[in-house]
Amino acid sequence: MKIATWNVNSLRARADRVEAWLDRSDVDVLAIQETKCKDNNFPWDLFENSGYEVAHFGLSQWNGVAIASRVGLDDVERTFPGQPTFGKDTDPVQEARAIGATCGGVRIWSLYVPNGRALGDPHMPYKLHWLDVLKEHAVEWLQADPHAQIALTGDWNIAPQDEDVWDIDLFQREGYTHVSPPERAAFHAFENSGFTDVVRPHTPGPGVYTYWDYKQLSFPKKMGMRIDFALASPALAARVTGASIDREERKGKGASDHAPVIVELA
Repeated sequence: MKIATWNVNSLRARADRVEAWLDRSDVDVLAIQETKCKDNNFPWDLFENSGYEVAHFGLSQWNGVAIASRVGLDDVERTFPGQPTFGKDTDPVQEARAIGATCGGVRIWSLYVPNGRALGDPHMPYKLHWLDVLKEHAVEWLQADPHAQIALTGDWNIAPQDEDVWDIDLFQREGYTHVSPPERAAFHAFENSGFTDVVRPHTPGPGVYTYWDYKQLSFPKKMGMRIDFALASPALAARVTGASIDREERKGKGASDHAPVIVELA
């Protein structure tokens, strides 16, 4: 069984590339982020014609998450329980950033973690709170069933290790997001709770990334970041036989700024 996660950065704009990649990669489940669709303009046929069931959660032209599966798609949840909203209490905004489904016996979450924008921006405490609530649920899921097979996949918008950005000195000197101690602590809290980054052992760095900005020729200059992850529960991590980052998919006209991340299960 093969599970993948991919921030496609506008599904309709990259429909042809996504369809071709599904045919080429032969994955069983694809967790998607940044569909930038509402349900009424989501390209359902793209997946159904390729043999996948698909569940989508989109509220506007921003964000949006989906799961496409050819091994079953059950118990779909749009948002995790108590998912934080952004904005004032009198006018909260619920963003389409999380969707879960059971696929082939694995509980898969497609997650698009808030960016944070800047260390002093209101989106930063929102990001940290969002992650903390998700982590508390992840702990509860494992406590309820230590043998549960859970995959927390997606764009985490965090580079948890220094080697996960092309120039850590620049990031820390300029006070950039994604590498701040609170963000990294929020990521490591999942690992401390029993979840494992199952991709890194098969794709060791430095210089191994999943995202390259469109600006400043970042991709050919290898100015990337590793911010897309699959964190697995203990029972699921024990089944992992391999993992890869499809860097080739970042090449060429019309590519997303993220590369697909693939996990292979026994």
